Amino acid sequence: MPATTSIWDLELPLLDTAGLEREESTAFAAGLAEDHWLARTDVGVAVLRYRDASRILRDRRFHNALSLLRVEGAEPDSFLATRPRSILSTEGEEHTRLRRLVSPAFTPAAANRHRPAMRRVVTSLLEPHLAAGRCEFVADICQPYPIPIICEVLGAPPEDWRQFSNWAGDIFKIFNGNLAEDAPAIEQASKELSAYIAEMVDERRRSPREDLLSDLIAAEEEGDRLSTDELAMLVRAVLMAGTDTTRNQLGCAMALFARYPEQWALLVADPVGLAPRAVEETMRYLGAVRATVRVASCDVEFDDVVFPAGTVVTTQLAAANRDSAEFADPGSFDITAERSAEQLTFGSGIHRCLGAALARAELQEAFSVLAEHLATVALDGPVLWKPPTFGIWGPASLPLAFETRRATVTPR
Repeated sequence: MPATTSIWDLELPLLDTAGLEREESTAFAAGLAEDHWLARTDVGVAVLRYRDASRILRDRRFHNALSLLRVEGAEPDSFLATRPRSILSTEGEEHTRLRRLVSPAFTPAAANRHRPAMRRVVTSLLEPHLAAGRCEFVADICQPYPIPIICEVLGAPPEDWRQFSNWAGDIFKIFNGNLAEDAPAIEQASKELSAYIAEMVDERRRSPREDLLSDLIAAEEEGDRLSTDELAMLVRAVLMAGTDTTRNQLGCAMALFARYPEQWALLVADPVGLAPRAVEETMRYLGAVRATVRVASCDVEFDDVVFPAGTVVTTQLAAANRDSAEFADPGSFDITAERSAEQLTFGSGIHRCLGAALARAELQEAFSVLAEHLATVALDGPVLWKPPTFGIWGPASLPLAFETRRATVTPR
């Protein structure tokens, strides 16, 4: 018998986290989930449990909320208003086609070939601070780490890394909510990046290399290939999606290790062996992506209720990652634990993070290098966290003090 009860006819608790810090809000949401799988929010509803969140993320009737995003205030004929839609915001056949073409370029094997570069970059960022025994970890390590890696992955020369960083900084202003002031810088950076990529595409078509751009150019299925505009869009997506996520997740992880020195000692004892599990546990316990938003594209019958078309559905990834039905002792941070379920910070379904393998490799190599050099880590002052309203969240400032290991491992 079809479901007829609208979610709006249910007596739902209110998920109101205003004024709460992120970990407080996670604990609050996880507490609600003990008795309720769904809660009201100020814009729609929130799904709190792992099973239901993962099912909704895999249900194609729920569209990525980015598909509804419009650049409010952009001139109708401007680059911002007319640029190609991103793979991050497409749905249906358009998204399926793009994902099918590009997925082979984002495999673990493709990410692994850049691990030596990841180790070199982290080592070069850390070494100037070893003698002092302290650093401002966000500014000194997190912020500069991802851009050189993305440039390496794309095949951009080292002398252009700073320019990529400048472009990324200006393009990220699109999230500042001040388009009237920021639009010229955003548009200029977007145009310059697109022109740069077009030149790279022409060069790689003549002379392919072992890099992501060459892989994307070579991607083909039954004669279907990516256009130059689509290639430029994908490079922008990699730059946007792969920068702040890695920066913030690395910061969240080191803030955790400073709070749990016994876990850092375990990683120091076996950096290579424990780094992969440490990445998964830090992302589960304190993920930089706390939630992701979907919109019901039609009236969706889900179990015994109906989500009316247009309903904004927030999947509370942070709460789902603390679900006691999926994780034993979910409130404990333990990098040696063998978890029975995969953490949801990368998402799930057709919009699951395309760069998950690359992000895992970046974090694993960063953990390994840091643990090979630093015997201990501790806070050297208060952690300043970004506002809880940030979609990609982490420490804005993380002062760390550390003791170095007498013998360090040479980068592989």
